[in-house]
Amino acid sequence: MTSSPVVVIEGLTRVFGDFTAVDSLDLEVQQGTVLALLGPNGAGKTTTVRMLATLTAPTSGRAVVCGHDVVTEAEQVRRALSLTGQFAALEDNLTCRENLVLMARLRGFGRGDAKRISGTLIDRFDIGEFADKLVKNVSGGQRRRTDLAASLVIKPELLVLDEPTTGLDPRSRQEVWSSVRELVSDGVTVLLTTQYLEEADELADHVVLIDHGRSVASGTPSQLKAQIGDQRVDVVATDNNGFDTLVTALSGRFDLTTNREHRTLSVPAPDETGDLAAVAKAVHATGVPVDELALRRPTLDDAFLALTGAPASPEETS
Repeated sequence: MTSSPVVVIEGLTRVFGDFTAVDSLDLEVQQGTVLALLGPNGAGKTTTVRMLATLTAPTSGRAVVCGHDVVTEAEQVRRALSLTGQFAALEDNLTCRENLVLMARLRGFGRGDAKRISGTLIDRFDIGEFADKLVKNVSGGQRRRTDLAASLVIKPELLVLDEPTTGLDPRSRQEVWSSVRELVSDGVTVLLTTQYLEEADELADHVVLIDHGRSVASGTPSQLKAQIGDQRVDVVATDNNGFDTLVTALSGRFDLTTNREHRTLSVPAPDETGDLAAVAKAVHATGVPVDELALRRPTLDDAFLALTGAPASPEETS
């Protein structure tokens, strides 16, 4: 038996004056999955999140979260979801533990239950080492883990993560990813917006690319990559003379794509092992030294550029 989607968006639109931030957007988030919402700068990701969280009213269209309409049943929506925004919503002059207790009290728990819940979250998110430090004195990754824990003083049906790892170092990002995976394995449904395509590739079951407020492509990460072509073998020459020699030697045998600026030759490789071996043998026969020879699969970065016509922006704000 198939469960009902946790989020259903139909024709969702938000207009600010003469600017349309979200334009007739349709999407669904299935229970127990991670959906990543990706788009270039100004695509409308955060505006979409704000409408789902009842913080911004739609101009038109419809959005249902956990069976409740975001306009007519806003209170029920707020009870069903937790939102972790782009910036940690913590009180700097309280400890991490005190912030978790405070959030539990604000969710209606008594003092004893709030302390018990905060202790459980401290253990779950490995916060114990810094639990009693003031938030203003902990690292960005530690703040983010505490903020994520604070979103879970109740177990939400839907967790919305808006740019959850922006500004974090690679180690802290990995720690947050690990926490998200644990939540999903525990049955939490996640809607994720992110400026990091690697993050979507790591976490998402389904990806929706939006551009100028519209959905331009959707599917699993693998499906989106498949839309832009097959994998390839890339050969990077050590210098320009070597590049020219390789082009001459290989052009009669392979369907080459070349980039002289980067001294790179690319050969389609639908047969991974066979094509890689054939290219490697041909390059070896020339005696030309190369910096790299490797099998490349399409990435979400490639898909992003191909499907939206723009590279992913590191400064996504809307």
